[in-house]
Amino acid sequence: MISVARIMRRAAVTANAACLAAAVGCAPQPEGDTASRPSVDTCRAGELATKTRGKLTIATDKPAYEPWFKDDDPSNGKGFESAVAYAVAQRLGYGKDAVVWQSVPFNKAFAPGEKTFDFDINQVSVSEERKKAVDFSSGYYDVRQAVVALKGSKAASAKSLADLRDVKLGAQVGTTSLDHINDVVRPKRAPAVYAKNDQAKSALKNGQVDAIVTDLPTAFYITAAEVTDARIVGQFENRGGSPEQFGLVLDKGSALTSCVSGAVDALREDGTLAKLEQQWLSDAVDAPVLK
Repeated sequence: MISVARIMRRAAVTANAACLAAAVGCAPQPEGDTASRPSVDTCRAGELATKTRGKLTIATDKPAYEPWFKDDDPSNGKGFESAVAYAVAQRLGYGKDAVVWQSVPFNKAFAPGEKTFDFDINQVSVSEERKKAVDFSSGYYDVRQAVVALKGSKAASAKSLADLRDVKLGAQVGTTSLDHINDVVRPKRAPAVYAKNDQAKSALKNGQVDAIVTDLPTAFYITAAEVTDARIVGQFENRGGSPEQFGLVLDKGSALTSCVSGAVDALREDGTLAKLEQQWLSDAVDAPVLK
């Protein structure tokens, strides 16, 4: 007669064998939402579910301005965002010959609707409003505010916040740029406030204000392409809390989002992003920190 204990031992062995044969289902499952966690399978190098099999399609605007890109050619790997794009691609298992560049206007990149690219890199700040239409990767660049003044003006020679308190400053209404004027600079004269940033730039060009405050990337664009007789006076320190960041833009609900974010996180952790920022941004323009 077979004992109850023997029967139970046989049942346990049978269950274990079935578990090994199936190779799934018997291992304890992690708690919580695992959909957002990239796995070896979903992020297998060079085998992502991209728009074109075996290729990684990256978009940006045209023209592509310095110092984000060099010579209006995103494919040359020169300039901060070009270098970041290729670094992310490499992390995902795509060499330079597997990257395809596409031209997409800035506003269209984060507008609602299906995208023709795998991700877009074009100085797009992450915001809750934009997240309603698209996905963002982890931030690859922390944005700061900056002061732009006409060359040769009193504001252009400012070395500190105190030097800016006697000049006429301007900024767009409802922006962190205006907050920095009021809360950080605290000028003696009320700042000029404009409905649109284009109006602030026109005021600077026409000498109606001594300087304007905008985010540092926009300052790069203004001095490179719009008001070429202006210069970046300096940038503000981060004010604490969560910094404004640029993120890579992806389709809403994209299967690539977690993998791309994982690549960006790895580049931040190993110091690659900091090195690229130092190479292409800190040394490319004179933007000292104003204190």
